[in-house]
Amino acid sequence: MRALGNTRHRGRTFRTTAVGVVCAAALAALTAVPAQAHAPAQTHEEASSHGQSSLRWALKDTGSPTVRFRGLAAVDRDTAWLAGSAGTVLRTTDGGASWRNVSPPGAGELQFRDVEAFDARRAVVLAIGEGEASRVYRTDDGGATWTEAFRNADPRAFYDCMAFFDRRHGLAMSDPVEGKFRILSTADGGRSWTVLPQDGMPGALPGEAGFAASGQCLVTAGSKDVWLATGGAARARVLHSADRGRTWTAADTPIPAGDPARGVFALAFRDRAHGLAVGGDYRPDQSSPSAAARTRDGGAGWRPAAAPVSAYRSGVAWLPHSRTAALAIGPTGTDLTTDGGRTWRTVDTGSYDTVDCTPDLGCWAAGEKGRAARLER
Repeated sequence: MRALGNTRHRGRTFRTTAVGVVCAAALAALTAVPAQAHAPAQTHEEASSHGQSSLRWALKDTGSPTVRFRGLAAVDRDTAWLAGSAGTVLRTTDGGASWRNVSPPGAGELQFRDVEAFDARRAVVLAIGEGEASRVYRTDDGGATWTEAFRNADPRAFYDCMAFFDRRHGLAMSDPVEGKFRILSTADGGRSWTVLPQDGMPGALPGEAGFAASGQCLVTAGSKDVWLATGGAARARVLHSADRGRTWTAADTPIPAGDPARGVFALAFRDRAHGLAVGGDYRPDQSSPSAAARTRDGGAGWRPAAAPVSAYRSGVAWLPHSRTAALAIGPTGTDLTTDGGRTWRTVDTGSYDTVDCTPDLGCWAAGEKGRAARLER
């Protein structure tokens, strides 16, 4: 959808390994709630200041204070890619101690909103916008060189998000064209793209679109399942495909809609059944009640959180090696759930737009004013 004014491989399935056991122990310590959490009810600000979780975002200086990073791909605790405004792409391979500017040449007028990275050398970035502003670039040498893999020639299309099932197969989604969401497909790691037929896509609601807020309006789990988040219409919906985008079904969510600024902004699936949705109203002067939901049936049905996120949230990620813990982030802070999305509590008040986690507990966040951070304990 529109770019919010001026303003991942996300569904990994984690295996329990020897490394996973160690990370699980670290995760348990990270999300532990001290005894004072059972004291009388506190405000979110009080809870955060009293440290009801040992979660802590450690800021990493990107050297890009004017850039807003809404695209993030975490490879591991040492390696991450950022994509943002003014055609900026950064990469770190030392845990954020230093960042290399690897922006594609001549991309200064583009708005990068999504990046999907396969490792420290191979990545694909998506620029958003109407017509030719929507583009895809790929690098195979850590950003030293880039190849333009796709340039949108249809002025009616506006691409929002991108997601990969594996190193070869991926999709990108556009706001509705001729009344249906448009899906772009690649089978060669993002080197070439093809528009899929729309006969298996249900009709869009009036005003319905996606939000290019965090690169998480399109997410995958496993080899064939993919979900698409919507807003801007009378109902906020999640569309699901079990065949890599050929056919889709739509389900309503309890997240408030009914305005171009409201809806589902981000999704995260830890497997093909269990998912989280967050969103709300991105305008800072508007409240966002009931802005979190969960599913246990692959998105066929969604239930509201009993204690939802505290405000508009644009990104969400499951913590690795946990069946119940996840983070939701937004401009006003970070919320944590330890019960699969039933309840959330604020654990940090820093501003972030997107979040991504890896099996070695390499959780990263990024956002406005060049902000990037890694989760520490």
